[in-house]
Amino acid sequence: MALEIEGKILSKLTAQGGQSARGQWAKQEFIIEYQDGQYSEKLCLHVWGQDKINELNNYQVGDSIKVNFKPTSREFNGRWYTDLRVWKIISPAAGTAPAPAASHPAVNAPSAPLPETEDFSNFDNNSDDLPF
Repeated sequence: MALEIEGKILSKLTAQGGQSARGQWAKQEFIIEYQDGQYSEKLCLHVWGQDKINELNNYQVGDSIKVNFKPTSREFNGRWYTDLRVWKIISPAAGTAPAPAASHPAVNAPSAPLPETEDFSNFDNNSDDLPF
């Protein structure tokens, strides 16, 4: 189950990383404050992987964000631990993630217009030729 919450970044904790049997790993926790009725609440979430840490670095403390996250729990030595792993961060005002500082020119290129019905008027349905 994936959840979504909107709030303001209160703090970004120091990124952590290391080496495991599966290779390099990195994660960073951050705190957001969100409104729950008339009260504000705080929530600690984390991003996993260097690419997600870089995405989080596009936002500063005080920025409003909307995050999609997945809660998971696991047992270790008779105790349960819950993680709130963020898989998507967007700016609620724009509805999309901010553009990276150095973006590829093709990413910002305008898209081609969709074909109109008239564009297919010369197409013969009985023809064995493909229209492209």
